[in-house]
Amino acid sequence: MLSKFGGRRVAVRTLDAGSDKALPFLGHADEPNPALGVRGIRTAATYPQLLHDQLKAIKEAAEAESAEVWVMAPMISTVAEVRSFSQAAREAGLPTIGIMIETPAAALQAEQALTEVDFVSIGTNDLAQYTFAADRDSADLASLNDPWQPALLRLIGMVTSAAAGSGKPVGVCGEAASDPLLAVVLAGLGIPSLSMAPTALATVGRGLAAVTLEDCRRAARAACDADSPASARRLVHEILHAP
Repeated sequence: MLSKFGGRRVAVRTLDAGSDKALPFLGHADEPNPALGVRGIRTAATYPQLLHDQLKAIKEAAEAESAEVWVMAPMISTVAEVRSFSQAAREAGLPTIGIMIETPAAALQAEQALTEVDFVSIGTNDLAQYTFAADRDSADLASLNDPWQPALLRLIGMVTSAAAGSGKPVGVCGEAASDPLLAVVLAGLGIPSLSMAPTALATVGRGLAAVTLEDCRRAARAACDADSPASARRLVHEILHAP
């Protein structure tokens, strides 16, 4: 994979096993609520060698190719986890280390977390799931996992403020940014790096090119102040399409 990105940045997430990504070789017992169980970085507490082997492999691959390799850990909940992962990654010789912001706890502690790492990436799917206590795989709860939820956007804003204060990069991971209207809001919240499927790039790019940064910021303020996803969309649409 790295050989295809010579001279370019590649962010590698360590194993996010658990929940809907069960791996039998980990030997986990059945959990009553896997989404709230042992997953992501939490597996390192039980299987430290697994994390060590991943970091070693990433380092060896990075040395074999010319890509600029960043590494990040998923499912972070505490500053202690951030510190432990950062130490392990630096001991492995990896120079650029980050974390995923996927839990409300991580978002609330973003300022402290950024003192330990070089960047953060916001996982909107899991952050919504844990913010609204709504299983992301439940069709009945899909409305709660709407990325336009104002509470979710406010949490994202908290993280971007912390990143701006630290001068460190922040991005959004997931498909939220593939919505051209929401991409404008995310840019207005201070997100400079948006992740999406390649098929969405052209549409989102045209949408962002058609507005100013101040337009984005006004749209973001309106979306965060809204009282529902529907009203957030409507207000942003009115702001961006006003004559």
